[in-house]
This record gives sequence, C-alpha cells and structure tokens, in this order.
Amino acid sequence: MGEKRRKAKPIVLGFISLLIVVGTSIGAHKGRTQVLTPSQMMPGIGIKANSSSEEDENLIEIRTWTRKDCSLAPWLITDMLGYFKEEGIKLVFTGEIQANQQIPSIINGDNDVASAHPNTLLVANNGGADLVGVVRGIIDPGPEVDEKFLHMWWYVNPKKYPDVHTIKDLEKIPGKLKFSIITTNTCTDFLTNALFDKYGIPKDKIEWVTMPDIQAIQALKQGLTDVGAVHPPFYKGMDDAGMRKIADSGDTGLGSAAGVTYYYFTRSFIEKNPDAVVRFIRAIKKGQKWCNEHPEETAQWTSKAIGVPVTGNHYYAEDGKIIESEIEPWLKQLEENKVIPEGKFKPSDIITHEFEKYCD
Repeated sequence: MGEKRRKAKPIVLGFISLLIVVGTSIGAHKGRTQVLTPSQMMPGIGIKANSSSEEDENLIEIRTWTRKDCSLAPWLITDMLGYFKEEGIKLVFTGEIQANQQIPSIINGDNDVASAHPNTLLVANNGGADLVGVVRGIIDPGPEVDEKFLHMWWYVNPKKYPDVHTIKDLEKIPGKLKFSIITTNTCTDFLTNALFDKYGIPKDKIEWVTMPDIQAIQALKQGLTDVGAVHPPFYKGMDDAGMRKIADSGDTGLGSAAGVTYYYFTRSFIEKNPDAVVRFIRAIKKGQKWCNEHPEETAQWTSKAIGVPVTGNHYYAEDGKIIESEIEPWLKQLEENKVIPEGKFKPSDIITHEFEKYCD
C-alpha cells in the first residue's frame, strides 16, 4: 500500500498556461470551511464519524472538496452507511471552493479525488493535467428505469413558445436561442449539441447563458432564457412552474454514455497509493448501489445535509467496468468543435482498467 495519507499542503502550480487552461483564478481557495467527514455534516442520521477517535487515526485519509448540491449524494451515503470505514478509508471534506478552482485543487494536492464527465477530463489533460478516471459514477439508465433518473431534461416556457413540443421544433424559431448552462465543456453543452446534431438543427442557434440549475427555473419562467436544461433535482421544480418538457438525455440515443462520469485521481496519486484507490472504489460502488435502490432516502438525507430540497437523484453505475466506447462521443465532439486537437487523445488516455479486477 502507498504511504499513509497526510494532510495535503497547498502547492503553487508552476505553469501559468496550465492554470489558464483549466480555468483557475488568481488567489487562494475561497469559502474554506471546517474539515469534516460527510456524515459529520448531518449529525443524528446514519453513522457519525468521530474524527478524534484512535480508530479513525488508522484510516487512510482521502480528501475532496465540500459539496452543497445534489452531487453530494453518493459521497454522503457511502460515508453514512459506513462503507468507507469498512474499507479503511476516511473521506474528508476540505471546504467549498469555486468551480474553476476544483481541478487545480486536485492537481496541486489540496484534494485527492473528484468526479467529472469525460469532456471535463479531456480539456484538463489537454492543458497539461494528468487526471485518470478509475471507476464510473453517474450513467444514463436504460428504458427499464423510470425516466426521472435520466441525466438531463430540456424545457421551454409554453406561454412563450406554445408550438414547441420537441427539440426539433426549435428549428422553426428564428435567430439564436438562449440555453441555461452551469458551465461549458460539461454535460449540458455536450448533450444539447448531440441533440441538435441528431435532429439536424444548426448549433450556431445556441447561445449559452451561465447559471446554476436552481436559477434556470426562474429564468425560463421569466423569459430570460429560451430553453432550460436541468438535472434530476430540478425536474419537479420545472414541472411545478408549468414549464414544458421537450427532450431528455435518452433522446440522444447515446445510452449510458449520455450521463457517464468518472471518479478520478491524478496519475501520480494512483501510482503512489494504489491500495487506497482500490478501497475507495469498493466503497463508492456499494454506496452507489444503495442510492439506486433507495432513491427516496438518498434524496432526503442529501436534502438535510445541504439544507435545500432535493426532489430527484442521478442514476449510478453499480459495476466496476470502464467502457471506452462511452468516452468516444464526448471526445469526438471536442475535436469537431476544435476544443482539443484531433487525434491527440484516445479514450484510454483518461481512464485506467487497472482496478476493474477488484470490483467483482
């Protein structure tokens, strides 16, 4: 096993070009909070880790930033049910940081692990990072699973667009269309572009407007945007606001690839701590399976932890397989949009199959 995890110390990245590419801003982490395990965020529910116990001092510490949104769910559930502890892992939340500082915090060692879609990893590695996906997180479920677990839904305001009932109908609207998006080079632009390609709609009609999903509901209702693209916790909010669903990620025809994310570490961390990675994977797999089987409890516990209503969940991979063909459409789109050079990367460049044998 690799060296016992120590508390990471900030390391200033030496390459300004890399900082620019991965989107970090000048300055230290902002909003840093007390270092906690996930279950310490919500005492009285599940297992509350005692960070000062002698037993915990023998656990391998793995660090990630604090999450205050629906992405917390698998981390929280895996910790609360004791799956990390069973595997000898102490997951530590190091505090909230801005989105453009998250990948740099992995690169410079402030944090050890996170999760992201393939295009996020590809863009970061194109800028000089060396991030490696070790196991799948979110996936888009098949038709046997309720559609409320699909990775994304798209909505319009029927008062503004009474004749729009499908994505294809957007082609009839003259000029550009404003789409809400959390940030670029993620699932929202990838899947929206995939839908436009499938239905032959020119992608130059799209104008991205950056905002959190929670703001997308009000923006669409007020007519500030034309299309709201949101994730499961916000489907009910859109429905309750009277918005009309016109598409979902299942319509892309991409299958599980439409929602796929990977838990990732730096290659250096993996080489130095392979046993810690194995333990993390085994634990998070158990947590993800539980989330799929207990969606109501998952939403309830996540809601209590983050302090805002959570009315839906993502769907998670339950096995340890990494399927390279799921990365290919994400890679191809980045190449077509000239975000990364054509032929520079293969799917195998951002993942490893090293740990699949430990996942059965």
